[in-house]
Amino acid sequence: MDIRLIDSTGVEEHSVEELPTLLKREDCLVWVDIPSCDRDAAQVLSDVFGFHPIAIKDCVQRNRVPKVHAYLDHVFIVLHAPERGQRGHVHFVELDQFVGKHYLVTVHGPVNPAVKQECTLRDTDAVLTRIQAGRLRPTTPFELSYAIVSALIRNQEAYVETATIDVWNLEQRVTGGEVGDPEEFLNELFRTRHGLLSVRTMGALSGAIYGRMTNLTRISPEGQRLVVDIADQFDRIRAVADGEREYLQGVIEFYQTVLTIKAALVGQAQNAEVKRLTEASYSQNEDVKKISAWAAIFFAPTFIASVYGMNFTHMPELRLAFGYPMAVFFMLLASTVLYWVFKRRGWL
Repeated sequence: MDIRLIDSTGVEEHSVEELPTLLKREDCLVWVDIPSCDRDAAQVLSDVFGFHPIAIKDCVQRNRVPKVHAYLDHVFIVLHAPERGQRGHVHFVELDQFVGKHYLVTVHGPVNPAVKQECTLRDTDAVLTRIQAGRLRPTTPFELSYAIVSALIRNQEAYVETATIDVWNLEQRVTGGEVGDPEEFLNELFRTRHGLLSVRTMGALSGAIYGRMTNLTRISPEGQRLVVDIADQFDRIRAVADGEREYLQGVIEFYQTVLTIKAALVGQAQNAEVKRLTEASYSQNEDVKKISAWAAIFFAPTFIASVYGMNFTHMPELRLAFGYPMAVFFMLLASTVLYWVFKRRGWL
């Protein structure tokens, strides 16, 4: 826990034991920065500041959405900043604030263990560096909060800028026909879309939070002006993320159209091949039917000739005078009948 006293001369570091005395002063600004709200920090928030138990609980546990609670002498705010993770995952880096009359308490909420500690302190460290360098001299808690939230918004903007570079690269790969593995490319498209949607959601919800704060009468006119500006910045982040998301959606639809056309061309080629094979099979079937029909036509006379060509002694028709013409007649009759039958069925 870092206890800082900010006045016209700069910033001074103090101990936790000095905090009750510092809070009684009205000629300076007290900034308490808590990197992680452990049991000791929660005890300080409860005993020294007297914050509501629900607000302290919100500092200890993760909050999925931004929120604001107005109390008699302070405002409690929960915001998120994006941090890029593995394979398109977006970490929500939480920043909680208690904005009082002469103090600001910033609590860095719990995050995924994969997020480095310096990432959670990025916004507050940037503001502290400006104060130490003399480039920033906040005189009210809302001025200090404004500087920190503006740094958070710049990180959101930087995330959108990085995602925009990814969108342009994806578009170039689509138009250039260098997408590689289609499944992996689709994953890249939707991972980028997920990142833009996450930042868009952060901007929209945070803008709604600050929009509600503009109606709080307990905030000073100067504080109201800063709140309105912060709300406008969040709306701008939402609009920019929306624009890039729509642009990416066009790239996704273009790629889906390309895949559809390719699938249709492949389907046409397959249909043509199937048609060719079907025609070849049909032609073979026709040839088989013709061969079978002629084989049957010639089988009848061959059968008769084979039987009477055996020349057994006791064949009754062998000694008939008209036996030969009768055999020839039956051969021709059988062949003619079979030919007529097959011709009528279309086999010949």
